[in-house]
Amino acid sequence: MTLLDVQQLVKHFPQRGGLLGRIVGRVHAVNGVDLRIDRGEIVGVVGESGCGKSTLGKTLIRLLEPTRGSIVFDGQEITRIGHRQMMPLRRRMQCIFQDPYSALNPKMTAAAAIREVVQFHRVVSQRETRSYVDGLITRVGLRSDARDRYPHEFSGGQRQRINIARALAVRPDFLVADEPVSALDVSIQAQILNLLMDLKNDFSLTLLFISHDLKVVEHFCDRVLVMYLGQIVERIRCEDLVAGACHPYTRALLGAIPVADPAARSELTVLEGEVPSPREPPRGCPFAGRCPLVESRCHAEMPPMVARNATHQVACWSIRN
Repeated sequence: MTLLDVQQLVKHFPQRGGLLGRIVGRVHAVNGVDLRIDRGEIVGVVGESGCGKSTLGKTLIRLLEPTRGSIVFDGQEITRIGHRQMMPLRRRMQCIFQDPYSALNPKMTAAAAIREVVQFHRVVSQRETRSYVDGLITRVGLRSDARDRYPHEFSGGQRQRINIARALAVRPDFLVADEPVSALDVSIQAQILNLLMDLKNDFSLTLLFISHDLKVVEHFCDRVLVMYLGQIVERIRCEDLVAGACHPYTRALLGAIPVADPAARSELTVLEGEVPSPREPPRGCPFAGRCPLVESRCHAEMPPMVARNATHQVACWSIRN
């Protein structure tokens, strides 16, 4: 059953200049994204820094206002509804941010940060609040005495556990995890991912997992969307990713993943050229200037997303041949 259905989502940021601060250009962060996420699914979004992954996640839950397009959450169109109508939905949509320190108020203890959310949304009664908050703190793997400590007293992994507890405090249905482990030590990343998987099962969560690490996405997610310069260029099940991905950008990302045995490394795809500016995106396929399979029409027309099978779609002129 579909929980989130997005059609032709666009998010542009106006650029102002001159003495009068007039709009002189726009940053095309998200350009016509379509996606559908079923209940209980973990969908990964992967791509290089600056490709629009985080903007997409924030726009889906209306932390950023979409420029145009359609967002349907659990059957309700939410793209243009007002603040008052969005308030009941805020409980059902939450986000875990990349930097676990800046996401926390340094003047609030762990318990206070979680309690603030619980009381604002009236999740439980005043009498139950303390035990509810303490239960969340221990559920994410922290000791009970963590409740009275401040963010600077925790490690990065512990701070992220507090952020996770705060996101879960309102009992959401949908969680956007915006690179939740990229700022953590490698030794801690697996612990946080395992925690998220356990919580996903216990709380019946649906996740959009944003990352630049294809290996993490392959391990953690059900499906992956590969994003380049604000557009989705390939969709594929994670179990088919290594053998079945065919877009040249996806293959280049896979080729850059470190392997334990150097002899087992496949041939590295070296991408020439620079990523185009989102202020002036090129006509046609955004990847055309770096693609080893480029054709003349790639510079003129954006290839449509074409289904190779029921679970795999790709936008590439050369793959359609």
